[in-house]
Amino acid sequence: MSKSKPPHFVTLGLFIIDEFSFADENGTPTGRVVAPEIGGGGTYAAVGARIWLPSNQIGMVVDRGTDFPSSIQEKLDGYGPEMWIFRDQDHGTTRALNSYRGEHRSFEYLTPRIRITPNDIQSTLAACPRTLHFICSPTRAAAIISEVHQVEDWKPLMIYEPIPDRCIPAELPALREVLPFVYVLSPNAEEALSLLGYALPPTKVSIERAAAEFLSFGVGKSGQGVVIIRSGPLGCFALTRAHGGRWIEAYWSTEDSEKIVDVTGAGNSFLGGLAAGLYFTSDIYEASLYATVSASFTIEQGGLPAITSKKGDVQEYLWNGELPQLRLENLRARMSHYQDRVSN
Repeated sequence: MSKSKPPHFVTLGLFIIDEFSFADENGTPTGRVVAPEIGGGGTYAAVGARIWLPSNQIGMVVDRGTDFPSSIQEKLDGYGPEMWIFRDQDHGTTRALNSYRGEHRSFEYLTPRIRITPNDIQSTLAACPRTLHFICSPTRAAAIISEVHQVEDWKPLMIYEPIPDRCIPAELPALREVLPFVYVLSPNAEEALSLLGYALPPTKVSIERAAAEFLSFGVGKSGQGVVIIRSGPLGCFALTRAHGGRWIEAYWSTEDSEKIVDVTGAGNSFLGGLAAGLYFTSDIYEASLYATVSASFTIEQGGLPAITSKKGDVQEYLWNGELPQLRLENLRARMSHYQDRVSN
């Protein structure tokens, strides 16, 4: 392995061009037209980390097809060209269709997916990253972990996000096999309860119970890992063996409905923000505040949040016109008041 300074965060998630169709509850097309957008869980995770980290601390493989739009290329470059590892293909870019029927959304791939592996990362980066994020089935996670272990001296913190359609009880034995090698296990609340066969909808009690059960399966070697269950408007619940569980409230609550436009990618962005938080602190609860802020910017619009440069003596970046550090300070203050209320 090269001795060059490695990036902090790399995701094995995919880049996708999302297409859209809209129909009413009876299936009649509404006539609404939306241009294709940047999508993919990996992309949202990378941008969630970019909210906090310089672009040279992030890496993601983008398979760029012959139909790659110049508008999308320009937008990606705006986040920082250093963070994208482009692999030019002689076929079209991976695309998916998001179909809306009333309030119900379905998702299907329009083209074959190209898997990204740890070997791809090792062969394209000067040095292997310190934090590795992946979104997949437990069986695929086992293959990824095995590949990582074959690389000498590479011991990344692994952040595992189970893929939604494999969050079923039948996958639990395979999941238990990989958990000792994972630092962070993070399903969302519905996925967590579905894996364990718990009743829906989620409640704080059932989420805490699920987190404790996952932790008992041995997340992290010697039980030193973390379970974080992302729970939408309830916030997130982070549980460690050494320090117990803690709720982190959502930045935007259901009372801020005008701010919640589209939650697509919020969980991926959360985990990118979590990885970025671990760059600044070893406290998983503090890192979860960074994660929560990243998710807050993602849900304010359809697609990815906008980045602009703030004029001044020190270069700072605004996200949707705001400094993320101000949101972080606000969330810290809110959580401090919450802890005071609990203590009293």
